[in-house]
Amino acid sequence: MSKLFVDKTIEINALASKVWDVLTISEYNRQWALEFSSGGPQFHLESTWELGSPVLWKGQDGTVIVEGNVTAVEQNKLLRFTVFDVRSLERPPVTEEDGITFKMSEDNRKTTLHILQGDFSVMTDGKKYRDASAEIWDKVLPRVKEMAEQH
Repeated sequence: MSKLFVDKTIEINALASKVWDVLTISEYNRQWALEFSSGGPQFHLESTWELGSPVLWKGQDGTVIVEGNVTAVEQNKLLRFTVFDVRSLERPPVTEEDGITFKMSEDNRKTTLHILQGDFSVMTDGKKYRDASAEIWDKVLPRVKEMAEQH
């Protein structure tokens, strides 16, 4: 089966450092992470964003909903971390490109933010999850853009 990734790009009228802040600082990411809760519990991301450090998606009560680890980091340029729903018993094997990858490239005070999420082909009903995630990113990316441009 071929690999299934969400692959999206957005142009942001802000420096990469501002986009990085919106992605990594809890007070900002709790605003765009709401899109992932789809009416369920609201959550935010907690991490030191250092290589190998845990990434925890926590609900308002502090419960960990999704967990992972930072697998690649280059400040203002690249951030990749694995993503496992702790409510799921299924933990597929992880390759280097799996999880969520944010790539930023800055040119003339504008940043291109590229996100890659997957590989969904290792999951049961992977295409359904990939398509649902793509819809969420279509809401998240404009929110990240708006926040970075106002930051």
